[in-house]
Amino acid sequence: MESCAIPYKMNVLKNFLSLELPEDVQFLEYVWIDGSGEYTRSKRMEIKGPTPALKDLTIWNYDGSSTGQAEGHDSEVLLKPVAIYRDPFMRGDHKMVMCEALDPAGNPVRGNKRTACAQTIAKIVDEHEPWFAMEQEWVLLDGTTCKPVGWPVNGYPEPQGPYYCGAGGGRENGRDVAMAHYNACRYAGIQMSGLNGEVLPGQWEFQCGPSVGIKMADDLWMARYLLNRVAAMFGYKVTLDPKPVPGDWNGSGAHMNFSTKSTRAANGITVIEKYIERLKQNHQKHIQVYDPKGGLDNQRRLTGEHETASINTFSSGIAARNASIRIPRKVASSGCGYMEDRRPSSNADPYSVIDALMKTCVLQSWE
Repeated sequence: MESCAIPYKMNVLKNFLSLELPEDVQFLEYVWIDGSGEYTRSKRMEIKGPTPALKDLTIWNYDGSSTGQAEGHDSEVLLKPVAIYRDPFMRGDHKMVMCEALDPAGNPVRGNKRTACAQTIAKIVDEHEPWFAMEQEWVLLDGTTCKPVGWPVNGYPEPQGPYYCGAGGGRENGRDVAMAHYNACRYAGIQMSGLNGEVLPGQWEFQCGPSVGIKMADDLWMARYLLNRVAAMFGYKVTLDPKPVPGDWNGSGAHMNFSTKSTRAANGITVIEKYIERLKQNHQKHIQVYDPKGGLDNQRRLTGEHETASINTFSSGIAARNASIRIPRKVASSGCGYMEDRRPSSNADPYSVIDALMKTCVLQSWE
């Protein structure tokens, strides 16, 4: 009986989503980051007529006392639209809207790191043209046992080895959800560049970007929102915990690949080397912002084992996955390109990561 529950739910949902609506009705799903700095919330607005352009979308509000972003006596938090996407669930002309959460005076509330990131990017984007792409690792959990999908109810699966980019029964747990999510992101208009199974069974990774400036971070947050919704439709849960299974198992990261006009130019490797030295000098500052808990989450993951560097030691290397910064072999041989920061945790805020990287590498100032 249990095996029939999810298909039945999917069929019922499909019937309701295909209901014919009045021609002039459009839905806007406003999405924002809550006070945890890790999770998204959303609420729907119904409008009449065609969807306005982004600049003309209404500034809305919500109860911030229920999201850890305001006190009950003054609970109204504003939603400022910053990016608009097609809605893969409703389709048609319905849209999803990524928003900044602001207090009545227009200041960012708890959980909103976008405002600061946007200010940093505005200072450098025209001259330096920074490109960003993030490798988002995540683990799919069984909705009942809360164990990674495909794991035995008692005990553990076979040791790591056959699961990374694996294919076939027992080696690609959750592929249906990963594929459905990827397609939903592409339909929405999110810039994506790939998908693969990861080392921990039940673990997957999608690559978001590359995009110029702040767009990748907007896209990644919307992709996380879609991931949770898609997984729920299949009866599963998603975790971005950096070390979801203790012991001899890989954790999850959100590796940031980035470049600037200078690193992509001829002999850009010399600029990459300068950036790496600046990152080394600011290692602890980056660790503080590379997970929502100021390094405590990454402490469980960055042990120096399982394809990570130690949280206490900065390192770099060519094609090295146990380093803080990896220089791709092709970049080393061609003398220009990009670099990969492997320190951010899977639940890192991409706005904070971009902000920190540009302050260290380009502006050389955290003011």
